[in-house]
This record gives sequence, structure tokens and C-alpha cells, in this order.
Amino acid sequence: MGKKEKKEKKEKPLDRMTAKELRELALKIPEITGVHGMNKAELLASVKKARGIVDEKTKKSDVSMREIKKKIQDLKVLQAQAHESKDKAKAGILRRRISRLKKKTRRAA
Repeated sequence: MGKKEKKEKKEKPLDRMTAKELRELALKIPEITGVHGMNKAELLASVKKARGIVDEKTKKSDVSMREIKKKIQDLKVLQAQAHESKDKAKAGILRRRISRLKKKTRRAA
């Protein structure tokens, strides 16, 4: 009764594993061959396929990169007009909108 029972280690999600951890996991699965020549994306796909996990595609935004960049250009023109009319509040709002759209382009890339 003095010994503590060992808790089973929970396996962390496959997406969070490093390539080295995925490689070790893939070596234990006999269906997967050529483990050492694979990169992380290939390892992840093959392990999910061997385990029968359906890979869910993330939905990309409906707005294209060109449309976002066009909006940024339009907002920059409005921002310049606000600066000329010395409307600091409107210029600040437009600056934040432009910043938000730039972040969207970085995420979409």
C-alpha cells in the first residue's frame, strides 16, 4: 500500500508533437515505412491515416488577399485625407482598421 500507482501518461495531441516525437511514434506503427525521410507534415498525415483519424481541413476565409489589400489602399487614402483635415480621431480609427487588415493578410498567407 506504500507504493503509489503509476498514472498512465496522456499522449499529447499529434499536432503539438515535434517531428522527433512523431518519428518515434511512427516507428512503432508497422504500416508506415520511410519514417526517417519524412518531414513533420508527412509524418503527421501518415500517423493520422494509420490511426484512422480523419484530418479536418480548416476553413479559410472567404475574402481573398487581393480584396483585403484593396481595402487597405482605400483606407490609406481616407487616412491621408483625415490627416490633411486634421481629424486625429478619424485618422486613429483608420490606422487601427488598416493594422487589423494587415494582420489578416499575414494570417491568410
